[in-house]
Amino acid sequence: MDDRQVLIDALGFHGHRCWASAAGVRIGLAALEALEVSRAGATQLYAAVEIGEKHGAMCFADGIQFTTGCTFGKGNIERTHEGKLAVTVTESATGRAVRVSYRPELQPLIAASPFMKKRRAGVPPTDIPEDEQWELVDLVWNASRDEIMSIGPVSTGPRINTDEHVAFTTCEICGELVAEPYLRVANDTLMCRSCSGYEV
Repeated sequence: MDDRQVLIDALGFHGHRCWASAAGVRIGLAALEALEVSRAGATQLYAAVEIGEKHGAMCFADGIQFTTGCTFGKGNIERTHEGKLAVTVTESATGRAVRVSYRPELQPLIAASPFMKKRRAGVPPTDIPEDEQWELVDLVWNASRDEIMSIGPVSTGPRINTDEHVAFTTCEICGELVAEPYLRVANDTLMCRSCSGYEV
């Protein structure tokens, strides 16, 4: 699959076309290339993405998830809450890692675009004309690497523990499946946290 198809598929996964998702795709692909690894099908890679919560451009993380295979469902991605568009991707078995960050050079053009003017006015991205969406996607996609990203050196740190608990038990109160580490026991009854009444 060529990279443009990866972009199109990632935007489909994300739900709308925007510059931040495109940046995440480019940066995710660059991290894989720097580490000389392929997309993770399981937990071969771990990503620490530096976005926070409820700020613009969090869409970046969906581009990272799609390209690297580091997903919240597999538990091999975390948010570090720095409010930045950057990611450190680590090869779990070896600890080899690279940090790639988005550069601000294109931001004046992005901020002045019809797409961003509408977003600042509260228009949902899905209600913005398609040509205005693609204008920003293509701006980021076609920019030189040096314009949009800084790629740090590959370094070696601690290996990432990828062990997971795969056992489930049924809560004896509500009848729903619960991952065993989250079970509570009260009066010899196995139950989920909600049914136990205990705080986390």
